[in-house]
Amino acid sequence: MSGWWAGRRVTVTGGNGFLGRRLVSMLRERAPGPVFVFSSREYDLTRQLEVARLHAEQRPDVVIHLAARVGGIGANRQNPGRFFYENAVMGIELMEQARRFGVRKYVQVGTICSYPKHAPVPFVEDALWDGYPEETNAPYGVAKKALLVQARAYREQYGLDAISLLPVNLYGPGDNFDLDTSHVIPALIRKCVEARRRGDASITVWGTGAATREFLYVDDAARGILDAVERYSGPEPLNLGTSSEISIRDLVEMIARLTGFEGELRWDVTKPDGQPRRMVSAERARRAFGFEPRVGLAEGLRRTVDWYVASALTAGGVS
Repeated sequence: MSGWWAGRRVTVTGGNGFLGRRLVSMLRERAPGPVFVFSSREYDLTRQLEVARLHAEQRPDVVIHLAARVGGIGANRQNPGRFFYENAVMGIELMEQARRFGVRKYVQVGTICSYPKHAPVPFVEDALWDGYPEETNAPYGVAKKALLVQARAYREQYGLDAISLLPVNLYGPGDNFDLDTSHVIPALIRKCVEARRRGDASITVWGTGAATREFLYVDDAARGILDAVERYSGPEPLNLGTSSEISIRDLVEMIARLTGFEGELRWDVTKPDGQPRRMVSAERARRAFGFEPRVGLAEGLRRTVDWYVASALTAGGVS
């Protein structure tokens, strides 16, 4: 270890979440000072006074902002106002209080949903400003995009060392498998596992299957964020991804094989595909701090399926 973390007090918002749990575990291996993780009941990050109280009580040297109001296409369509407001106000207040309280390093974790709907593939960071995001997740994406502007503005005016990272879709053990709010991989895994258990002849999948997505294993994302905290201090946002894409159709077929589901895959073409293609260039992150994912999609999916099946067995949900 570099010793960079020694004695530094670290606040991780969203530290109890999917990415947060893995990041906090890896962070503690790097031997920092106190690490603060909390629930929304302790501090409501949409309230200015609560965010100020957090900074006053925890006095962090480093803030890693992972907390977000997020979900899949369905959740985004049902909650556009909530997703815009809560994501925008959390980030704005956290960064404002960070500069007021003299935080030494602030990490804004954004989303590739901020990219324009028809950005050239692979997405490079300069393309962020070339158009409006895909409509089904635009409120969420625009809210997060505004925080990229805030980070740059605060660096220029106040000298806040604020960095911005843009991970692609994450997946892995411990993900959210609630069908109403989950992203595509955990939703598909759960659908296939439960359909196999019941002996269903088919499952229904949203869209045409033609859209492509890029996926990053959660441990690779957590490691990348922590390495960026240590080694990157620039104003430009950086993509975190594998620089490879897979169609939703191929993804569904892969998950069906891994879960042992042999029924028919029915495509509900009345439902949206979302953005046509998503794949980033992670070249800047590689050059900036040596970012290199370690877990490929096939291996990551196998680990995720195994974890979910074992968890469901423990809970009595899979036979």
